[in-house]
Amino acid sequence: MSQKKTPYFELRSGSVDTLLFSVKTTDLDALSKELTRRFEATPEFFANDVVAIDVRRLEAEQRIDMAALVALLEQVRMRPIGVVAHDAQRAWAAAGSLPLVESRDRRGLHDAKDAKDPKGAHESDAAAPTPTPAQSELPIGEPAAAPVGADAASPSIAAADAQTIVRPTLVIDKPLRSGQQVYSKGDLVVLGLVSYGAEVIAEGNIHIYAPLRGRALAGVHGNHEARIFCTCLEPELISIAGIYRTTENALPADVLGKPVQVRLDQEKLLFETLRLN
Repeated sequence: MSQKKTPYFELRSGSVDTLLFSVKTTDLDALSKELTRRFEATPEFFANDVVAIDVRRLEAEQRIDMAALVALLEQVRMRPIGVVAHDAQRAWAAAGSLPLVESRDRRGLHDAKDAKDPKGAHESDAAAPTPTPAQSELPIGEPAAAPVGADAASPSIAAADAQTIVRPTLVIDKPLRSGQQVYSKGDLVVLGLVSYGAEVIAEGNIHIYAPLRGRALAGVHGNHEARIFCTCLEPELISIAGIYRTTENALPADVLGKPVQVRLDQEKLLFETLRLN
């Protein structure tokens, strides 16, 4: 039998859609405290998500204990599968148990700069974790397959280009009660009330044609172009691509309870009233 063909397994080049955990500091204590702070309210958001550790934001002379970082991420139920590094970092980055991998970044590496708030908009710049699909009492969108092909330049793991994947839109025409959670791999449209304690999550945009009193998280896998549209904004938490705002920071009176769209400007949440007539 040819060594190139076997009925038992096959090795192919391909790409895997994964999150990048971009490290900006070597202070593991600070990382641990920040991860704990972000996950206290939503401990299941990253459960079993695979991540590639990206150390390219570190300064040239900085190094981080990769074994300790892997253990830290595993404590919050992330699953590190590799390390992304510059050429000068590869020697120490590969010293741990994880292989070196390559990444085609969705946004590119750059430090976001603060932008001035446009007229009539309100902003917030807190950050929150990105959720993963969870069990729901209502149907969720079918996941789209990650692109796999034999024409890749190497068998490295790479972040798939989000622009080439068409995601389905999920429509929910029933009110969501406290404790219910809905996740969409694409856009999400909700025609009923989202009650306190309910949660709507989408990798794309979220449209809610009723009061939003629970949580709404759009662009959860890093889609900074995602938006949230709501006819009556009274949320417990609102988030786009991990940037979030909770009821602890009260919304201004001119958007609270009003038709509103929420979008990102750099790394700030902007709340803008909608004119529906």
